[in-house]
Amino acid sequence: MLIRYKKNFEKIAMGLLSFMPNEKDVKTLQAAIKQYETQDNWNLLLWKEDEDIIGLIGVEVEPEDTVTIQHLTVNPSFRYQGIGRKMCEELANMYSTKKIQSSDVIAPFLDKCRESEDK
Repeated sequence: MLIRYKKNFEKIAMGLLSFMPNEKDVKTLQAAIKQYETQDNWNLLLWKEDEDIIGLIGVEVEPEDTVTIQHLTVNPSFRYQGIGRKMCEELANMYSTKKIQSSDVIAPFLDKCRESEDK
């Protein structure tokens, strides 16, 4: 289930963000978290299963009915279990009136999800 980011989840969120290809050093991670904390149109959501937070999806809600996925990551121990797809599905339900698109880094994964939906 997707839950909204709160400040007390900062270390968990930074750990998950560090699995993103362009988010390796601490200053970059801190800047990404700060953007989600300070920009009203940037939302960070965490994926919780049982009592563990194992995934993260960060979006930019744009004025023109579009939601852009900026970050999407799953703890490596939980990959290949469909969690990324579940996060995308729940995100689509949350923003059902908006078009979901992705940043260039996330695009290949989102395309793969859409291909499997078409089958």
